[in-house]
Amino acid sequence: MRIELEGALIRMIPENDREREELNQLWTIIIGCVNEGKRLVPVGEYIPGMKEVATFHIE
Repeated sequence: MRIELEGALIRMIPENDREREELNQLWTIIIGCVNEGKRLVPVGEYIPGMKEVATFHIE
């Protein structure tokens, strides 16, 4: 998955079929959050080279 940042915009570009499916699932979850007034909140830390997973909770 390629991620591009441009100011306040984040573009996520899938590079294979699996990533397309996963991005579609994420898109559906985020749209649901917006419709229900929920938000994604970061959990813990993301540290490149040490902790390679970014985790979020839906509140």
